[in-house]
Amino acid sequence: MKVVCAPDSYKEALSAVDAAAALARGVRGVLPSADVVELPVADGGEGTTETLMAALGGQLIAVDITDALGRPRTAELGWVASERLAVVDVAQGAGLHHIELELRDPYLSCSSGVGHLVSAALDLDPRRVVIGLGGSATNDGGAGMISALGGRLLDSNRRPVTPTPEGMNNVASLDLSELDPRLAGVEVILASDVTNPLLGPDGATAVFGPQKGVTPARVPVIETVLAGWADVLETATGREVRDLPGAGAAGGLGAAFLALTGATLRPGLEVVAEAVGLEEAVRDADLVLTGEGRIDGQTRFGKTPWGVAEIARRHGVPVVMLGGEVRPEGRALIDDTIVAVEPIHTGYTDLDEALANTGADLEKAAASAVERIR
Repeated sequence: MKVVCAPDSYKEALSAVDAAAALARGVRGVLPSADVVELPVADGGEGTTETLMAALGGQLIAVDITDALGRPRTAELGWVASERLAVVDVAQGAGLHHIELELRDPYLSCSSGVGHLVSAALDLDPRRVVIGLGGSATNDGGAGMISALGGRLLDSNRRPVTPTPEGMNNVASLDLSELDPRLAGVEVILASDVTNPLLGPDGATAVFGPQKGVTPARVPVIETVLAGWADVLETATGREVRDLPGAGAAGGLGAAFLALTGATLRPGLEVVAEAVGLEEAVRDADLVLTGEGRIDGQTRFGKTPWGVAEIARRHGVPVVMLGGEVRPEGRALIDDTIVAVEPIHTGYTDLDEALANTGADLEKAAASAVERIR
């Protein structure tokens, strides 16, 4: 029996790499002779760099940056020397998971850490740079990233403007004369399943801001700031980007990369699945195990487990989804291909305890799934 273990990360508990290993242990515990293939995947969010480096034999390189609140920390970027490929996760440079719950406030946050990572990536002389657009704590339209790469936000008196939504109320122009020139010499690929524009009811602030700590009262305030920033960004670069698919990804970082580099936007899972050879592995499998932290009604809209299931569907391979949490709408995903959607945690009253046991619970859930289906 061939079983492909292709999970995304379980947020705040397990990376995709560790989750795939836990699933594989569970399968081998029941079927010691099974052909078990570990293929951790990601959709451009947290863990994309680690997942791609594991698949491509690349290395993780430590970089000193500042987080979304300007505090120093060490992040990592990925480098595949043979391909001259660098991979940068926004979640590493300005990740929400690095900001304490009580301190999360995109109005006071900026994406400068992403710029630090991009600069370090350019030091490696890459041919291509993949940017994983997901998991950000920011809603600054990429202003912090641009500042870290040499751009200067200025007010009407040509005084410097702080690249946070709070400071960007009076931004009047963007000086790109000292922008890192190396950006122009690389191919930039944005890995994201977010196709939202920068502004409006489907934009970065309205849709994703509340998840990051934007209060209802602040939504229109930040929306106004980003509208003004879009004018400035488009004037400085000569590219109209605010309405492009993906411009609203990662708090508007999508718009900034599209404007600065003319980047190509590709579905995050597609980028990762292609790199790890997911379709080839699934083609002759007997079962696919996938999952992430939550399986709910949003899973079918571009989330990793759904994307994995769609690949399996093309080859008639059954899929079991295992979620840290499974909402009732998640169970409604069951069909001819998705044969089961199961929670891995049961009986816990304490979230921290459940998170600490994610690996062991995932292993048990995988064993149980295989026992039922074999």
